[in-house]
Amino acid sequence: MDEYFDLNQPTYDWCVRIFDSVKNLLKVRFQLHHEIHQLDDGDIFLFNHFARAETFIPQYLIYHHHGGYCRSVASSAFFQEDSRLTRLLLDLGVVPNDHPDLMLLLAIDILRGRKIVIFPEGGMVKNRQVVDEQGRYRVYSRSAKQHRAHHTGAARLATGLQIIKAAVKQHHARGNHELLERWANELHLASVEALLEQADKPVGIVPANITFYPLRVNENFLSRSAERIYKDLSARAVEELVVEGNLFFKETDMDIRLGDTIFLRDAWEWWEKFCVRQLAGRLEHPNEIFELSFFKKSFIRKTLAQGLRKSIANLRDDYMEDIYQEVTVNLSHVAARIIAALMNRGIEMVERDQFQLMIYHGIKTIQPIKTVHLHRSLINPNIYRQLLGHSSFELDRFLRSATKAELIELEDEAIRFLPKLIAEHEFDQVRLENPIEVYANEVAPLGQVCAAIDEVVEANMNGTAKTKAELHFDDKVMQYRWDKRRFDQADHAEINALQTATEDPRPFLLRAKNNEDIAVLLAHGFLASPAEIRPLAASIHALDISVLGVRLRGHGTSPWDLRERSWEQWLESIQFGQEILGQVAEKIVLVGFSTGGALSLVSASEPSANIAGVCSICAPVKFRNKNMRFVPFMYGANRIVKWVSKYEGVMPFRQTEPEHPHINYRHMPIRGLYELTRLVSRAKSSIPKIQCPVSVIQAEEDHVVDPISANIIYDALTTKDKRLHWVPGKKHGIVYSNVGNVHETVCEFLAHLKG
Repeated sequence: MDEYFDLNQPTYDWCVRIFDSVKNLLKVRFQLHHEIHQLDDGDIFLFNHFARAETFIPQYLIYHHHGGYCRSVASSAFFQEDSRLTRLLLDLGVVPNDHPDLMLLLAIDILRGRKIVIFPEGGMVKNRQVVDEQGRYRVYSRSAKQHRAHHTGAARLATGLQIIKAAVKQHHARGNHELLERWANELHLASVEALLEQADKPVGIVPANITFYPLRVNENFLSRSAERIYKDLSARAVEELVVEGNLFFKETDMDIRLGDTIFLRDAWEWWEKFCVRQLAGRLEHPNEIFELSFFKKSFIRKTLAQGLRKSIANLRDDYMEDIYQEVTVNLSHVAARIIAALMNRGIEMVERDQFQLMIYHGIKTIQPIKTVHLHRSLINPNIYRQLLGHSSFELDRFLRSATKAELIELEDEAIRFLPKLIAEHEFDQVRLENPIEVYANEVAPLGQVCAAIDEVVEANMNGTAKTKAELHFDDKVMQYRWDKRRFDQADHAEINALQTATEDPRPFLLRAKNNEDIAVLLAHGFLASPAEIRPLAASIHALDISVLGVRLRGHGTSPWDLRERSWEQWLESIQFGQEILGQVAEKIVLVGFSTGGALSLVSASEPSANIAGVCSICAPVKFRNKNMRFVPFMYGANRIVKWVSKYEGVMPFRQTEPEHPHINYRHMPIRGLYELTRLVSRAKSSIPKIQCPVSVIQAEEDHVVDPISANIIYDALTTKDKRLHWVPGKKHGIVYSNVGNVHETVCEFLAHLKG
């Protein structure tokens, strides 16, 4: 190569700063999913190509998160003349795809510490159709007007560079120092030592996927402005302005997900390593490995070249599969695949409620698949559970877009599929004309997802879908995971690191084998988790009674989580548990300890036909600590301080010494204490409304809850079937340790209710 032109670092830095400022005006939300080692280990980053913005976003994000400069490849059409745009592109490390020494130039960049960004699809894949009828990876070529295999350039670059590195090590072992000095000079490296250091590093390929969500087909100010200025815009230009303008000027999630790094040196089979060794030993100049003439000099080289071509094709297929497996699955993907599955069965109309239930079941079916990456909305029950109600924001948006594209019609409470769904569309129009097809194509490479959705559709159509109880309980587990992730960030680390709870804090459901008459809902206490009530659950389950241990929101994750929750949200946890058990048994018994006891009393006071009884254990009405009366004042002071300053408050957390440090938080949020006082106030007014049988259990010398609370509760009850049981002991946490055989007392009450 006669000339090596490096990127212009000051210009690169300047453009990054410009985009830092401009991106705040955009509506797109960038989310890079990666491990830091992927950015360190990767040399060649491969991305799918759906929008023009992808040609600069990866470089920006790699620089932003890692500090590495990137070289990228672009169409030669941008370099037809010496213009400002051409000079800017060259400064930013963009190189034309017809550069005579393209491979060597990119290899030099990698050896000099640069990152390379390549789009192996070779162009935008607007229809996202990458799998043909034979299951092979193919993309549409606009120039050839047919589907073709993906380009092998990235595989050839990585393979050639790894052979160069192998040659360097062989020449070093043979003592060819003069040759290596010449190579270092040809490769624009500072010294032979720098060349040897690079030779020890394996070439790393990082397959990556960019997923946009949602797609919108309505016009935007960019497309309208362009049409006014340029009256004769082509259909292709209008389509790109509409779709890609909406991606960046209307709220859109852009998930960039990096896959596992492929190291050629480790991935090669024995025969590939043999080919590499033989070719490396014959290399006299580093650029030869990228020249066809090098392989024509002998029969042996021609034979080795054939093996190398097979290796390159295999590598290409491997990283393309990895790219498409990294798609971030969202609700529109699930809905689109369900529509495709229904139409394949000849179904042209579906009730909206049934459609929403199928989407919900589809989400629940793919959630356990560990190899599938889910959009945030599919792992947050607060969002995807809207499908079980009258409407869902995510689904409503999908249906509006499909209706505008004239793909469906909404008729009362039904959805009619229109013929346009299966019509052929021009490549440059499919994103506007049939976004449902685009969504369905994007997840077509995910065999497990497609198979799971097909099973869900089949099960729903023939009435064999999974029971709601199982799915709804799993939502509670998903809620725990979502909350745990949300409050496990850098801002929460200091308090989280001081926690000592080690027991499993997840909710649990123990199903009875034969008994469907009665089921028990267990609720834990303040600062604890379902681990606190697991021993009691085991005693009850031994009686062949189904038991659900709920997790009160804010518990079992982080004290920061509890700081954000209200007592009404704790009550919602109880009520959601009642919905689950209502699908398991005819009658439900609420059993709660401490705060869980107060919540059980409040819930039992609400009109319900299936509440068979309630058992309140050490529920607070009065506290031993007289300072509790100052909690509302402290909470108010915290709110004022946070409002007028950047600080969290006078005392946002109070350290405690729990009886069971392996279960409870060690830091108590003042907000949580305040919500507890509000709950107690509500419980006092609710107790007289309870009509079902009630068992009140209280530790005689409880050091947290004033034992007089039990008398107050008992006396306020108007139900005739009530009982008061005193447990000897000075502890508050009598349930976990079964102090005074409290488990047997609860089981006796259950036996009484069963008659």
